[in-house]
Amino acid sequence: MYESSPNPVTQLLNRWTSGDEHALHELVPIVYEELRRLAHYHLQSERPEHTLQSTALVNEAYLRLVGGQPLELQNRDHFFAVASRLMRQILVDYARSRKAAKRDGGCRVSLSNAVDLPITNDQDLVVLDQALEELARIDERQARIVELKFFGGLTSSSAAAVLAISRATVDREWAVARLWLHRHIRTSAQP
Repeated sequence: MYESSPNPVTQLLNRWTSGDEHALHELVPIVYEELRRLAHYHLQSERPEHTLQSTALVNEAYLRLVGGQPLELQNRDHFFAVASRLMRQILVDYARSRKAAKRDGGCRVSLSNAVDLPITNDQDLVVLDQALEELARIDERQARIVELKFFGGLTSSSAAAVLAISRATVDREWAVARLWLHRHIRTSAQP
């Protein structure tokens, strides 16, 4: 989606995408606090004794972001959506490693709230991630909407801008995706 007068974040993202390494170094101080808020948002859904801190999550996401080729980031919202997705992957990897260390069972994720998808422990996050991967095979757009809204904390309007679709479509697909995830997780948790 094209912005008529890009904000400084979008301008720096455009420069970085074009190969300007200095643009990324200029970008980080501008977005760092918002990235910390995003990391804090992700960690609020984690178990109380989680050992990762917001700063560590931001740093790990930053390392993964700059570790490869510059991404084709369209604008500020797209940047935060990608950062959020990276944070999700980091938390899921962390949860999987803890689960592998514990080797415990019990699959239960509550998806009843209309806005939030509560995650109470590492197991729930892994189960939700597996369900989301299955949803992506069936409907990629619905999976992206869940990532943007749940993991990214984006509003329906911001998610619509990132995906270049209407807000009504985002809201409709979000509702369908939540129902599908709830049903899929519930049936997969039954012995």
